[in-house]
Amino acid sequence: MDFIKKLAFVFIGLTLTSLGIKLLSDHHLTFGGTAGISTIFSFLSPLSWGTLFFIVNLPFFFLSIRELGKWFTISSLLSITGISLLREWFDQIIPIMEMNMAFASIISGLLIGIGVTFVLNNGSSLGGIHILGLYIDKKFGINRGLVLFVCDSLIILFALTLVGWTGALFSILCIFIASNIIGRYKKSPIKEMDRDQEDTVKSHA
Repeated sequence: MDFIKKLAFVFIGLTLTSLGIKLLSDHHLTFGGTAGISTIFSFLSPLSWGTLFFIVNLPFFFLSIRELGKWFTISSLLSITGISLLREWFDQIIPIMEMNMAFASIISGLLIGIGVTFVLNNGSSLGGIHILGLYIDKKFGINRGLVLFVCDSLIILFALTLVGWTGALFSILCIFIASNIIGRYKKSPIKEMDRDQEDTVKSHA
């Protein structure tokens, strides 16, 4: 029952995050991390965002499986696949959501921040910079929200030539909101999964 509950929360998180990323895309804004990298490549490549997002995340799974554990990596890979499919599906069924750019960046930041927190708090991640942030948090005790904000801001600066100064500033606002929400959550998915695995081993001892 606990597994079903976690799975449901992860799905809710993926859905909220996908909606937030779509809203950004509809207003020619971008995000940080592998989502932002995928957005940059989507401007330069005929491949869809979902396909690029999956490809860009693959290298980070080598770090994850070595440092963060097999089950966490498998869960994250499933989440990456899920968000790629959801994002593609939303493009097909949801029309462009037009609103003020500032409002869009705020709403996107809230959706992504809450969505990613749901995913992380239930033993998974959205790959890429999130895996790097969790690794640095585990290894050095540096707040993952801060790691995400710094990395994401650097990616936005790189995307400046594509989205312009206004788009870049509103994109950073979105990242700031999302990173603050993510940085405030207290549970560590790595510790939770390690504890679950320990309990499973003990129950079979």
